[in-house]
Amino acid sequence: MAGITNIAFRKLCREHGAGLYVCEMVTTRALVERNPKTMRMLAFSADERPRSLQLYGIDPEIVARAVRMVVDENLADHIDLNFGCPVPKVTRKGGGSALPWRHRLFERIVRGAVEAAEHVPVTVKMRKGIDDDHLTYVRAGLIAQEAGVAAVALHGRTAAQRYSGRADWDAIADLKAALEIPVLGNGDIWEADDALRMVEQTGADGVVVGRGCLGRPWLFADLTAAFDGRPERVLPNLGEVAATMRRHAELLVEWVGDEPHGCADFRKHVAWYLKGFPVGSELRQRLAMISSLMELDDLLGKLDPAAPYPRETLGQPRGRTNSPGKVALPEGWLDDPDADGVPDGAELADSGG
Repeated sequence: MAGITNIAFRKLCREHGAGLYVCEMVTTRALVERNPKTMRMLAFSADERPRSLQLYGIDPEIVARAVRMVVDENLADHIDLNFGCPVPKVTRKGGGSALPWRHRLFERIVRGAVEAAEHVPVTVKMRKGIDDDHLTYVRAGLIAQEAGVAAVALHGRTAAQRYSGRADWDAIADLKAALEIPVLGNGDIWEADDALRMVEQTGADGVVVGRGCLGRPWLFADLTAAFDGRPERVLPNLGEVAATMRRHAELLVEWVGDEPHGCADFRKHVAWYLKGFPVGSELRQRLAMISSLMELDDLLGKLDPAAPYPRETLGQPRGRTNSPGKVALPEGWLDDPDADGVPDGAELADSGG
């Protein structure tokens, strides 16, 4: 969710429903070096509690230093270690969803982070493994539990699957059966009822939502209602969606501090918000090219506010739905799972996905 879960989008989602909202992935090297872009990504609203920070790193010493910095400077109330990212620039360094294969290195990172965190809870997010021939999730979950993490989240796909196919909820059930700490399920939570089904089928203690909230921050209102046992679900008409779009853009401008750049950041959300609605291609294109809030207001005024929510889009994937493929890995990465050395040049100097 790099480039998505910034302070503006998290605030928008909190306005719709309860939840633990995690910031964009921050690399540990960039944090300890106080990279200006990374430090800006650490921003939280004054009323945002708990402040949840996601860290990514490969070098146990740098990860521990970053966690220590978070604690000493009171930068967050919760730390989530990302071992689930499947993007090539991360896995080819041995990071993200590639790292748990080197289980000794994984243990050094997690244990060091937990020890450095002291009173701040640490959680781990991961995938099933690199591919079907190199599954790691049960062993990694047990290692994380032994290291003292508060919970483990599992995306029911391998790195090779990327975002294709269907998430394997059976793997989430297997991990839940193997661990004593809470297990959270991730993958194919498109609607609130998907979350209820996942918990029922897997025994998971909760769910993690990613792509399902793209252009749909009201999903968290549905999730709140669902877990409270209430039947109501939010199906906004186009006028209500337009108001949410305007609010999102406004929050981005406020956060960025510059209207043209804030509006430019908003553009990528337009297609997600309007998915399934009867909006012509020309108007969609113009909305995806806005440079001011006044321009956005003018274009949103051309939408039909009474257009009902397109029910046919319910349950459909959002965001990336790419094809499976070979995972980029450091040379010889799969040869020795017991190796615990840090690959040369592994730590990334900037943050994001």
